Parts: sequence; C-alpha cells; structure tokens
Amino acid sequence: MDRLACMRTFIKVVECGSISAAAGELDQSSQLTGKQLRALEQSLGIQLLGRTTRSQSLTDSGRIFYDRAKIILAEMAEAEALIAETRSVPKGNLRISAPITFGTQLLATQLPEYLKQNPQVSVELCLSNRLTDPIEEGFDAVFRTGELPDSQLLARRLAPYEMVICAAPSYLESSGKLASPHDLSEHQCLIFTHTTMRTEWKFEGPDGPIAVAVTGRFKTDNSEALRAAALAGLGIIMQPRQLIGAELESGQLVRVLEEYQLPGRAVHILYARDRRMTPALRSFLDFCVGRFG
Repeated sequence: MDRLACMRTFIKVVECGSISAAAGELDQSSQLTGKQLRALEQSLGIQLLGRTTRSQSLTDSGRIFYDRAKIILAEMAEAEALIAETRSVPKGNLRISAPITFGTQLLATQLPEYLKQNPQVSVELCLSNRLTDPIEEGFDAVFRTGELPDSQLLARRLAPYEMVICAAPSYLESSGKLASPHDLSEHQCLIFTHTTMRTEWKFEGPDGPIAVAVTGRFKTDNSEALRAAALAGLGIIMQPRQLIGAELESGQLVRVLEEYQLPGRAVHILYARDRRMTPALRSFLDFCVGRFG
C-alpha cells in the first residue's frame, strides 16, 4: 500500500479517536481505513495503537511515530506547494529598489523585456542611493553595490562592476602628466561620496597594490552628476565601465592609467529570507541573473 496514504490514515485515526470517525473524515470505508492502519504496523514491525472494543491509545512507539509522521507529511505538503508554485504563472506586483544610476541606465532598459515575458506581473521601481530595508519598507528585492554587511537577507550575486578611470579630452589636454596613480595627487578628482572611494582610489600595479588619496573641488552622491562634471572637463572620474560605455565608445571620455588594474565592485540582488518565494519574485530573480549575471 501507499506508505504516505497509510501515514495520513494513522494520523487521522489518532486525531479522530476511532477508525470509524477517521474513515468519515477521509471519505472512505472503515474496512479500508483499518486495512491501511494494519498495513502500516506490519511494515514497521510494531504496534502503533493499543485497541480494545471501547477505546484506543497510542503505544510508546506509536507516539514517537505519530510526532515524526506529522512533520514528514507537513514537509511533503510544503514541497508539493513549492513545486505547484514553480508551475504556476508569475503574477502580481513587485516592489524593487535599486541605486539611481544602475536603475536608470541598466535595470530600466531591461524591464520592458521582463514585463513582456510576464504579462501578469507589474513592477514598482524605486530608485535611491541610500540603503533601503526590504523588510521594513516592503520591497520584494533590492539591488546593492559594494561589499555586503552581515544581514538576514539572501543574496544572488550578479556580475561585478568593472571600474575604469577616465576624463574628457579637454581636461587631459589642459592638465599635467598622468603616468602613474601617484600623479593623481596633482589632478582634480571627481569624488563619488556614496562609497569608500570618496577618499582613496586603489590600484593593482606591476609592483603590487597602490592606494592613492584623492581630492577634488567637486563631490556628489549621484553618478549622473559625476558623469556630467567629467564630460564638462572638470576632472577625472572612477566609474563602472557598464555605466559610461557609450561615452567611452564615442570618445567623449578617454580611459587613463589603463596599465593599472582596478578592483571590481560587487553587485547583488537581495531579498528577505522569510519572504515567500512567489512565482513572480522567482521569475524576476532568474531574469536579473540571466541579464546581469
């Protein structure tokens, strides 16, 4: 006989107090209910219930098995529900938080394709450079750049930012030499204040790592403003290649110190550990890993 069906019957007999009452709850005959109970006891080689003509009670072994069987069946039901969810169509609203530049230049350009693939899903995209709390603020997922602090959030790793240093041709024509990272001390560096790069830029050179203190007359926590300042010839920026690729290709910005490597900047998409993994959220996570991973 089906072992799981026999376990369900045993649990129902215990909860209902008799075979006949359990049979009524299970919508089957008392004969089949009793047969399933005996089959389970025979397969285990133990007596689960002590029965008399007037009452029944759990044996010591029966009590142990009852507790474990309830857990097993509950986990089985949860697993079946999860499988059913993966087969269901993604639908509902997703609240997503992302850094401003990543959201406008990368994520927003891909969202139309995601929505086209998932016509029953709607997306509310909130852009901010502050550290949003998905649990407190009700976000289904948040994008983060940089190293992650310890938290209760689950993370999917995306492709890291490839950092580059560049400037407008007009700035380079009017500025002093720039042969090594140490020369940056004589230049105007445009500072992104939202990261640790606001005071120090790090490089990997032929002779090992180099850390250079940077200063400049213009600082901002917005990458768009930083890019505009660089295009206007105000100084040198360190930014992800993914965010200034068009300007580099057109020649509006020119890479410098290319022989020195820059550490990448991690990018993750985070979601709450206790948030139910709906088909919509799962589809969004998979889409983002496919596009940005």
